Amino acid sequence: MPASWDKEDWSALEQKLANSLKQHSQRKVINTKQGHEIEYDELNGSQSKSVIDDIDVALARHYGFTEEQLDFIINYDIKYRLGDSGVEDE
Repeated sequence: MPASWDKEDWSALEQKLANSLKQHSQRKVINTKQGHEIEYDELNGSQSKSVIDDIDVALARHYGFTEEQLDFIINYDIKYRLGDSGVEDE
């Protein structure tokens, strides 16, 4: 762990992410063949991308990533996970 690790408020970042995920979740209800009802929250992580980016920035700061490395990490989600076809290949 980097020496600077304890200088970051990781709990606040985690809480911010948890709140964002909850805010953008959707309650689902399904019924099983046995007649049981199951309720769960379906999360949509892409709606919390800005919070995830904040966490990536904090991690990059502590691990000494360059701006280019951080840019790659942040834009990887857009290009490969979210399927943004508007991003050109490098």
